[in-house]
This record gives sequence, C-alpha cells and structure tokens, in this order.
Amino acid sequence: MSATRVRVGVLGLALAACLSAPATATAAPPAPTVEEQRLDRAVPREILAASGFDTAAPRLARLLGAARSCAQARRVVAREGAALWRRAVDRAQGRGPAGGELSRDDDRPLYWARLAMARELRAWQPDFGLTDAERAALLADLERTSRGQSDLGLRPADKGLKRVLVTGFDPFTLDRDLRISNPSGATALALDGTVVETADGPARVETAVFPVRWQDFTDGTVERTLRPYLGHVDLFATVSQGRVGRFDVERTNGAWRGGFPDNDNVSRTETVPVADPASQPQWTTTTLPYEEIVAADTGRFPVYDNTSVTEIPAGGSAAVVRPDGPTAGSTARAGGGGNYLSNEIAYRATLLRDRLGLHDTLPGGHVHTPVLQFGTGNTDPATGTVTDPEFVRNRLYIIAQVRAILAVAVGATEPARG
Repeated sequence: MSATRVRVGVLGLALAACLSAPATATAAPPAPTVEEQRLDRAVPREILAASGFDTAAPRLARLLGAARSCAQARRVVAREGAALWRRAVDRAQGRGPAGGELSRDDDRPLYWARLAMARELRAWQPDFGLTDAERAALLADLERTSRGQSDLGLRPADKGLKRVLVTGFDPFTLDRDLRISNPSGATALALDGTVVETADGPARVETAVFPVRWQDFTDGTVERTLRPYLGHVDLFATVSQGRVGRFDVERTNGAWRGGFPDNDNVSRTETVPVADPASQPQWTTTTLPYEEIVAADTGRFPVYDNTSVTEIPAGGSAAVVRPDGPTAGSTARAGGGGNYLSNEIAYRATLLRDRLGLHDTLPGGHVHTPVLQFGTGNTDPATGTVTDPEFVRNRLYIIAQVRAILAVAVGATEPARG
C-alpha cells in the first residue's frame, strides 16, 4: 500500500488543531520523554546506523525548518511518518536497500527512528510559534502514521480475499536491556499487506504497532485505531511477547492494570479505564478458534490454550489464581496474559468487538509469542552485541509461526459480511 495513502481524518485532526489556536500563541518546547532520552546511548545509535534509519530524524528536522505554517508542518509530519512505516515494512519484506548490516527482520530501527523523529518535533521552535495543542497534535500525527495505524486498508473491496487485522508492540523493559527487540512488532512489519494462504482460501493481512505506554491506552489509541475496521474483517489478533519457549492463545482478558512500569517508567494500578465504565465487564473472552490453533502443527514452539486467570472471588478480598478461568461475580486481577499492556490491548479489542455486537460473528483475541532471546554468550546487556545469528533465527522462527497460526485461525472461520 502506498505511503501517500494517509487517512484524511488523521490529517484533519492536526489541521483542526492548527486552525483552532491563536496565530500569535507560542509555547516553550517540552523536554524529551524518558523514552527519547535513551536515544543518547550507544545501542540505539548503533541500531540506527546499522540499518540506515539514522537519516529519518535529520530529514524531518530539515523539512520542518522549511515549514512556514502549522498546516505545512502537519503535511510534513504526516508524510514523513507514513514514509517511515512504509520504509520499515519494505525493509522487513525485502524491498529496497537494507541500509546496513542489521538483518531485515529487525523491528528496532522503526522504534528508535520514530523516537528520534518525535524528539526533533518536540524540540522544534518555528518562527511562527507553536502552541502546546498544535505540538501535541503533530506528535499524535507522527505516532499514528509511523505505526501503520493510518494505513489499514481493510474495507470490503478485497474480492475473494479474507481480511485479517494484526497488531504488535514496541520493544519494552529497555532499562533491563537496551538491545531488546519485540517479535510481535517484527511480525507486524513482516506481514503487513501480505497474503496468507489458508485452508479456506487466501487472506490479506494488515498490521499496526502500538506503544508500551499506559497513557496512550487511556487516551483511546486502541479503540480509535480498531473501531473503523472490526466490522470489515474476518479475524483480528493482538500479538505480544509472552513467556519463554511457548506460544499462548489467551482465553480470558481482565479489566485490571497491575502497575508494571511502561516505556516512560510510568506505573498504573487500577481498573482499565474505558468509555462507559458503568457497563464495563471484569472479563472478556477470546473468539479465536483456539482448539484448532493448539491442535495444528504451526512450528517449532508449542502452542497452549491458556485458561488461567487471577481473580478476587465474589465476596472475597484476596487474589487467587484460577487455572480454569474466572468464577461468577469475581473481580479481575490478571487475565491469562497478565495485567500489563498485552492483557489490556486484548481486553480493549475484545470489549470493542462485543460492544459493536460482533462477539458471535468475529473471531478475535490475543496471542503471546515466545520471548525473543539472544544467543549463548551474548546475554549480558553490558557486554553483548546488538544482534547475533541465534537471535535472528529465533525471531524468524517466531514470525513464521505467527503466520502459520493465522493461517490456521483464518481457515477455520467464515467470511465477514459488509
């Protein structure tokens, strides 16, 4: 799909912000975020240089320097964000130059280049002035376009093709090891726009990547991205990195944030905040064909139907683990996928499915991949290299197995209508 096909609605949001502020209004640029401050360390610099993605942020800075209005800046940011996503997808799928010695399947160049572009945009001080609202709108535009969220072509025009929506995540726990890659993000790049052959015919996959930040989820990034498409797809799968050596199809998702720090080192311990909390359930369930997925030979890693949750039973006060799912009237403390953002994206996506009246017709849910591990002798983040052959092989194995899992899941479904 062309990088120029940016959704009009996304551009309109930023344009409205530009037009709504007084022309003379100005605000000092905010400081770099915790995520952006990590760019100054050696590992991100090496990843960007070894992929050629170190050119993205300087290019954006030059183009912003030539902008003479907020509206011009809005066009620059939308175009460059979409181009970054398309460049990352093309690189992962073998199109165009590799840009360096880093393997093409690597998701990290996109992550670090986006942060570098965001830092440039955050620090930009144009002569015509920029309000806080205008800057925030431009940053939001960069986020959406550079994550593939504005490039999801899943309308009913795909004659003869089933339609599949897949999401991945940024790398996380970077203070533990700055070299970390997220196989779900790498899978999103590898599969975006591709056709998967299934037992019931071909299926086209479109993907997007989400941040590992509590606030973005509170602000509705999942619902805003997925809502226009769930009624037009045959299956959706939110994907993230889970446990060592195994895939899990998560049966149940819980309405609880457990407080683990995000990529900005922010913690949240609370009920998942959603619109209309009065009707919010404590639990949502997968509608993926988990029995077929678990029974199929999809690759080297075992795949489990994970039914475990952690709950406070009705009338109780202490959390207990239930291996066979929640009991009636209980309060969620962890879904099968835990109580971090992987559980939350599954909860939000499946709740949106249900609120749209699609529970009985739309297969969807969460798949946890194995942890992506570095090779033997390269596990120390202080002395290790940013990649190694085993690391690359493991990531390619995971990507291939997600593709196979999707093929099984889609082949077991009936086409969506509309």
